[in-house]
Amino acid sequence: MIILLLVLVVVVLISTSIKIVPQSVVYVIERLGVYHGTWATGPHFRVPFLDHIAKKVSLKEQVVDFKPQPVITKDNVTMQIDTVVFFQITDAKLFTYGVERPISAIENLTATTLRNIIGEMELDHTLTSRDIINSKITATLDEATDKWGIKVNRVELKNIIPPAEIQDAMEKQMKAERQRRESILRAEGEKKSQILIAEGEKESAILRAEAEKESAILRADAVREQKIREAIGEAEAIMTVQKAVADSLKLLNEAAPTEKVLALKSFETFEKVADGKATKIIVPSELQSMAGFATSLKELVTGDK
Repeated sequence: MIILLLVLVVVVLISTSIKIVPQSVVYVIERLGVYHGTWATGPHFRVPFLDHIAKKVSLKEQVVDFKPQPVITKDNVTMQIDTVVFFQITDAKLFTYGVERPISAIENLTATTLRNIIGEMELDHTLTSRDIINSKITATLDEATDKWGIKVNRVELKNIIPPAEIQDAMEKQMKAERQRRESILRAEGEKKSQILIAEGEKESAILRAEAEKESAILRADAVREQKIREAIGEAEAIMTVQKAVADSLKLLNEAAPTEKVLALKSFETFEKVADGKATKIIVPSELQSMAGFATSLKELVTGDK
């Protein structure tokens, strides 16, 4: 019975002495109250009654949100600023033995550094220089916490809260700026609208002018075409008359007319000439010897047929 009890005690001690360290966590081990080592991820055996787990340290990046801290700017404006610190433990031994309450130490160091930085800047510069302030605080904290086994990755200013009267003035200024921008946008919109209207009227006038021009060109083309056709018609009529005369002469020549026939044709021609308004007629010499021509000429000159 005693042997069984001893075996059970040994089994319990062995089972409780085997420790498995999870991922991203390390154990700081003390033996007889003195730092003995740091256990990394995996199984480890702890000597009963001698070894002690002093601290379990997470190696993950951690985030700490500190409450607002009062700071005074260079132009004597008191503001409330709260910060967010992102840090990671790089040395578990230094983190365990380097500083008491490391998170509180980081908070106090952040507040002190923030006051020093803001104290050298005016209000307007403070409100527009968050990135610069973040970089300065990060560099200062990272250097100071290195001996504590802590790596400060970055510091962010979460809120910058100026006094109430300054907030009211800022809101009025922002309201005025919004109204100014609205007026500018409205004026630009009206200007663009007027430009579009003017361009539309210009395009309409151009289209009307082009239409009138095309219409005038078409009318001129129509008149020109009509005159061309009339000229062609007159030319064809003249050509027809000339062709008829030529054909008549040709037929007359082919008929071998006698002198009497030619005389008769001459008389017919003079008869047509006499029908006009002419008061003088020049008689060819060939016709002057014809019998009875003087009497006919006298009748033609006097207009009595």
